[in-house]
Formats: sequence, C-alpha cells, structure tokens
Amino acid sequence: METITIREALNRALRDELKNDDSVFLFGEDIGKHGGAMQVTANLYNEFGPNRVIDTPLSEYAIIGAGIGAAYIGMRPVVEIMFADFITLIADQLINNAAKACYTTEGETTCPLVIRSTYGCGARSGPHHSQSLEGMYMGIPGIKIAVPSNPMDAYGLLRGAIRDNNPVLFLEPKMMYGVRGEVDDDMPIIPMGKARIARTGTDVTVLAYGTLVPKALKAAEKAEKEGISVEVIDLRCIKPFDEDAILTSVKKTGRVIIAQEACEDGGVAPQLAAFLSDKAIEYLDGPILRVAAPNTPVPFSPTLEDYFVPSEGKVMDAIKALVSK
Repeated sequence: METITIREALNRALRDELKNDDSVFLFGEDIGKHGGAMQVTANLYNEFGPNRVIDTPLSEYAIIGAGIGAAYIGMRPVVEIMFADFITLIADQLINNAAKACYTTEGETTCPLVIRSTYGCGARSGPHHSQSLEGMYMGIPGIKIAVPSNPMDAYGLLRGAIRDNNPVLFLEPKMMYGVRGEVDDDMPIIPMGKARIARTGTDVTVLAYGTLVPKALKAAEKAEKEGISVEVIDLRCIKPFDEDAILTSVKKTGRVIIAQEACEDGGVAPQLAAFLSDKAIEYLDGPILRVAAPNTPVPFSPTLEDYFVPSEGKVMDAIKALVSK
C-alpha cells in the first residue's frame, strides 16, 4: 500500500495500462509535454513518446472522432475532454456512432473508448467550466459512466474502464484531485457497475458518487452521535448502477437519500428514484429525498457558488428530515 492523491492514482492507472497493452494510447489537448490541464498525464509523454501520448488541436469534435475511429479498428484510446462542460460538443458522435457500434453491427464491432473529463464546481470557474452534465448521457444505451471518489477507486475504475469493450465516460471530480488515500498496485481491476459500501448502517441509506461521498460520510459520522445509523453507498459507476447493492441496502434501512453535485433534475437522481419506486416501494418507510444543486446555471459569485454546491450540512438536514417522518 502507498498513500497517493487521486491525481497520482489516475496517472498510475494510465501508465500501467500503457505498459500492459500496446493498443492503449492517450489523445487530447495539452496532455503531452504540458501533462494535461489537471496534470493527470504528467511525465507520460516523456516515458511513452509522441505516438502513445498525443497532443491534439483544439477541437473536441476531432478528438472524439479520431478516438472512435481508432476504437473501431481495435485500439483502446483514452481521450481527454478538458472540461466536462465540453462533452456537449462530442454528443453527436458519442451518441450516434460510439454508443451504437455494438448494437448496429450485432456485436461484430466494439468501441473500447474511454473519455476522461473533469467535472464540478467550487473552483470559481463560472457557469461554463463548472457543470455536472452526466445526466445528459444517463438515458443513452451503450454508454457507461464512472465517477471515482478516492484514490483506490480512481486507480481501479480507470483500469477497468480502459479494459471495457464499451465507451466509458470517466468523470473526475475537479475539487478532489488532491485527496489522498491508499492504493495497492495489486488490487483487482474494478469492473463497471459495482458499487462500494463506504459505511454500514441500519436507519438510512445515502446513495452518493464523486464529491458527495466524503460529504455523506461526514454527515453520517455526525448523525451517529445523534443516534442515527447511516449506510453510505458509493455508486462508483452510475451507468449501469449496481441494482443489487442498492436494493439490499434500501430493504435493510427503509429510507433513502440520493446525493449528487449535479442539479436536481440532472445526474443520476431521477433514474435512481424511478428505479426505487419500481423495485423497492414496498420497503420504503418515507419519501425518496434528493440532495442536489439547484436547477440553475453554476454562479460565478463565490458566495452564491458556495450556496449552490450541495454540502455536508444539507446531507445532514436530509437525514434528520427523513428519520423524523
């Protein structure tokens, strides 16, 4: 075990997969000599050279098109879209080409493509560089979406995404790159669709991903002091999400909160709420509550942005409100 940051864990995962498989290559704006906007690809250019770590022009449409084409012919490209706000620019090719490749060819063509991007607010970057747009792709068949919340999962999930034969949107929480934790190089690859029980409990289930996982864990610690036992499920992969893990927890606790940084109408909350209404309604002792950002653009004002971001306090308020019903 070694204690490293999420940034370092992602870098290590990319390095290990570049070493492990000659078909893996990296492709994106400033990822080479510069090391990427968030320094996730630092030093990989020097180690693997310009044919494996490739700087591209400033064109998201060209990046995704080249990535899809390479995946079609058997390569395993990992492309970087600098900010998740710009996944709007790749929607046409990702939805209509990458996501449908396996279905339209009856499995003869796969698209093992990873799209790395950083998401979220808190960096005072304004409404065009701070969004959580994962909800845009929740309803698109053929696309998987992974979101790590700690270094161990960042390492294992990214390696699992690169080895997956489907396009994976890999979203990295912008404000968590410096979070430290233990990483074991010998840990198993984490497949898409497997959640993690981050904390066990019996009274309330909090389903969270990305930045809301540590906030939910802190809220759970405070709730314990007030006699409330909270189970926190780190979804890790939000498409597909781990139905068995979610149902097992909700059947036990009878109460559920969905916590996300995305707006209330976005993210995974609407899909999870519908799933629980269909599959777990008879086990619920209260309403399905959401902790999420307001349905507005991300404000630039520091005061407004701090209010906009879902907080540990808002998770705690939801826990108290739910157990009181």
